[in-house]
Amino acid sequence: MVLSLLAASIAAAQPAPAATAPADYLQRRPEDEIIYFVLPDRFDNGDPSNDRGGIAGGRLDHGYDPTARGFYHGGDLAGLTQRLDYLQGMGITAIWFAPIFKNKPVQGPSGDESSGYHGYWVTDFTRIDPHFGTNAEFEAFVDAAHGRGMKIYMDIITNHTADVIKHREDDYGYRSKADYPYSTRGGVDGERINIGFEGDNVRTVENFAKLTDPRFAYDVYVPEGERNVKVPAWLNDPIYYHNRGDTNFYGEDSLYGDFVGLDDLFTENPRVVGGMIDIFGSWIDRFAIDGFRIDTARHVNPEFWQTFVPAMEARSEAAGIPYFHMFGEVYRDTPDNGYIAQYTVRDGFPAVLDFAFQAAVREVLGRGAGTDVLAGLFAGDVLYRGGAEAAKALPTFLGNHDMGRFSGLLKADMPEIDQDELLARVALGHAMLMTLRGSPTIYYGDEQGFVSDGNDQLARENMFESRVSEYNDNDLIGTDATTAGDNFDPDHPLYRQVAALAAIRTGSAALRRGDQVTRHYQAEPGLFAVSRFDPETGAETLLMFNTSTEAIEGQVEIDMTSERFVARSGECATMPSAPGSLSYTMAPLSWAICEAQ
Repeated sequence: MVLSLLAASIAAAQPAPAATAPADYLQRRPEDEIIYFVLPDRFDNGDPSNDRGGIAGGRLDHGYDPTARGFYHGGDLAGLTQRLDYLQGMGITAIWFAPIFKNKPVQGPSGDESSGYHGYWVTDFTRIDPHFGTNAEFEAFVDAAHGRGMKIYMDIITNHTADVIKHREDDYGYRSKADYPYSTRGGVDGERINIGFEGDNVRTVENFAKLTDPRFAYDVYVPEGERNVKVPAWLNDPIYYHNRGDTNFYGEDSLYGDFVGLDDLFTENPRVVGGMIDIFGSWIDRFAIDGFRIDTARHVNPEFWQTFVPAMEARSEAAGIPYFHMFGEVYRDTPDNGYIAQYTVRDGFPAVLDFAFQAAVREVLGRGAGTDVLAGLFAGDVLYRGGAEAAKALPTFLGNHDMGRFSGLLKADMPEIDQDELLARVALGHAMLMTLRGSPTIYYGDEQGFVSDGNDQLARENMFESRVSEYNDNDLIGTDATTAGDNFDPDHPLYRQVAALAAIRTGSAALRRGDQVTRHYQAEPGLFAVSRFDPETGAETLLMFNTSTEAIEGQVEIDMTSERFVARSGECATMPSAPGSLSYTMAPLSWAICEAQ
């Protein structure tokens, strides 16, 4: 049943329009894009000579160990470049990759070390990590993608650097501003320091010039061998860090604490603000990239973003990039979009990753919730700065490198689910992702049926041949393959589904940019229906999803002026039953895209 449904959806897809001319790709708006999110280390190894990053020694020196899930495996920019045909064949128009700046190769306590393969332990913000290639290779990759009309989104970090700063106390618990104020060393009764400093709420150069001693909470130092490891050089001075110990992700320490031990930047300091603007502005200037995904956005004070975001907009405009896309990571796995929306209003982000969409789809397809959860999600779009129009540009997704793959999350929610039903639910999730409002984001490997065992490292499998036993014993969906071989199969049913839906979406202004009106929802699994409207002609496209395991039929409201429908995917009645009403018959866990003529 599942494979026949996927085959029907592929067969019903209209031919993809001609590839976007390279000269025209800059005119696409963020909501036009179909994004592919990838960890370069796990995608493809195009150049084995850089597997160790030019570093001698063993795996605790260079970080390369393809048998261990927490170490470098060899994927690189050369691998990404040589697979652009594969991505373009799936309909991908924008590539977002995890950070590729130079990282600390290995860190962590003895016996629990891991490597910076993921890119979030930056030491040098000005160059590509040598495990991935060189700045020249990055330029070649960007040029190759742009030559195909594909955009490039960099993953950037302003919250922290690699873990370099140490405490002589050998204690890393969080120490609050009340108990350890900036004015004393080592606590309220300690030696007076930083005389005249008025606190971090006075964000002027003059005030921060009086903050000269970073030892207000801990006696901090940088080990001799790492004193000059960070680039630009100003990042080596502990005065530009909060130095209060590890965050518990709650309250004050959410902004001021070290993220899992990583050195937390003092983002209230004007020098840090200006330094980050210089760092990331230079990547726009030099490489003409098309956007930033911004890591750990909720762990940085709003005032930083209120300065940084406009500066990046100005920088990209000056570089001739009219639709530079910035979206912040605000991790909140609930279907209520009120929390993440505040970051577009107060902090000034043009968009945020749509964690609320992800949570809502999981509730509906994995936890037995009614389709009213989806209706509630979209009703909340008015909360974003710019309202429902702005919500069209939110990158939507089903799973990622932190929370895990959508397939694995469904298995966790439904432990007894069989492979056929799992494939059906994953396919239905992708149908929602590719057609509902937002900019759909495919997590690498999902199109090849990857099924993670959990989150974080367990959801970061190789696309090329894997030597990690915890990956290779996974039962993939839609295929007999395993991760022990490479997985770039354009005939995989999920790859074909994404490609077919991408062709429909690319050819439909209604699905890319159209207003969305909810037509039907209910308190239990079953029909969820919306209409989307061509922004120029007003023509209606009806989207219907059956989230239940039973066949359903009935009538759904449509626009009074819609007179004849064509099925772009699934089954659609040709003519309305009466003006304003269309009949439907839907198989279990299926979808339909019905375009009014």
